Amino acid sequence: MARASWYTKFAKGASHFCGRPRVFTLAVGVIAVWVVTGPMFRFSDTWQLVINTGTTIITFLMVFLIQNTQNRDTEAIQVKLDELIRATKGAHNALLDLEEIEEDTLDAFRAKYQALAAAARSELELGNQDTGTPEP
Repeated sequence: MARASWYTKFAKGASHFCGRPRVFTLAVGVIAVWVVTGPMFRFSDTWQLVINTGTTIITFLMVFLIQNTQNRDTEAIQVKLDELIRATKGAHNALLDLEEIEEDTLDAFRAKYQALAAAARSELELGNQDTGTPEP
């Protein structure tokens, strides 16, 4: 198993830390202090610039951390789903790694499964079961 890079470790730790209620409370506290100090600084342009700059920098950096975490989670889910398909008897191995195929091919797979779902709903309306595999 490959060791995680420094960025992966950092992103994971930062996203875990930033998702805690205490960090949210701290952020609300910072904004409250900023609002309370408004009259002291006569709501000056500099006073506004401080919060705008701070929130912009934090937002900019958090976008990268969130995207890294989301990418990692999505890839892990895809691998797990691929393993379930691979290990399920009767499952179509052609469905493995769908996230990597071209859009038109993905649309064709989606249309096939939408047709299967519609047929299954029709069977349910007739009082039949919708379990099992559609292939003979």
